Formats: sequence, C-alpha cells, structure tokens
Amino acid sequence: MKATTTDPVRSATMRAVKSKDTTPEMKVRRLVHGLGCRYRLHRKDLPGKPDLVFGSRRKVIMVNGCFWHGHDCARGARQPKSNSDYWKPKIGRNVARDATNLAALQDAGWDVLTIWECETKAADRPALEKRLREFLTAA
Repeated sequence: MKATTTDPVRSATMRAVKSKDTTPEMKVRRLVHGLGCRYRLHRKDLPGKPDLVFGSRRKVIMVNGCFWHGHDCARGARQPKSNSDYWKPKIGRNVARDATNLAALQDAGWDVLTIWECETKAADRPALEKRLREFLTAA
C-alpha cells in the first residue's frame, strides 16, 4: 500500500517525535521530586542515556513509551497498518537495544527500574508512586 504522506512531510513528522521531556517522563519526574529525591537527566556517559540518574545510589530509571519499546500492553502490541515491513523490525531493534543497555547498566553495577508509559496513567498513580518509593529506598 502506498504511503499517504510525502517524504518531506513524514520526515518533519518524525522529527517532531520527542525523546526527552515526554509526558510520561515528566509525570515520573514530578513523582520522584515529590518523594524528595534529586536526580540527573539523560547522562550521556551511561548506556542508553537513562532518563533519571541517581548517582550516589547507583540507580537509574528508564521511562519507555509502550509503542516505541514494544511493551506487551494493548498500546505496545498495536501494530501500524501502513509500512509494517519497516515498523516490525524497527520496534524489534529498539527492544534488542533496550536489552543490551539494561545488561550493560547492570554489569556496571547500576540498579535499573523501567517505567512504562501505560503505568503513568492517572488510575495507576498510587501503584507507580509505591514502586518508585520502594525502588529508591531499597539498599
């Protein structure tokens, strides 16, 4: 099936997709700040540039979009109807890259918590806050 947008339009659309300061990331940052914890953002010297880095605790939090990182929830399992020959391998590469980055962080002695976009919804806030508190206070 032929794509409905031209290459320059598609390029502009994809360029507008954010990788930092996304809505799910901002929700997690507000919760963590509310718990009294301070952090660094997107440290380039760590594998995968984790979203939140707690250097003195050797802990990082990755906030992943369900679609982009292939989560097994309803949103992440959804496959695009157009250009699926491109998207399936693309999401597969993202999942493989995430696994490599996770292993590299753990091998370097970092504790890693992955928060999925679907977990940041308003109804799940108490459970998310509990997970964050337990992760950040664990020794």
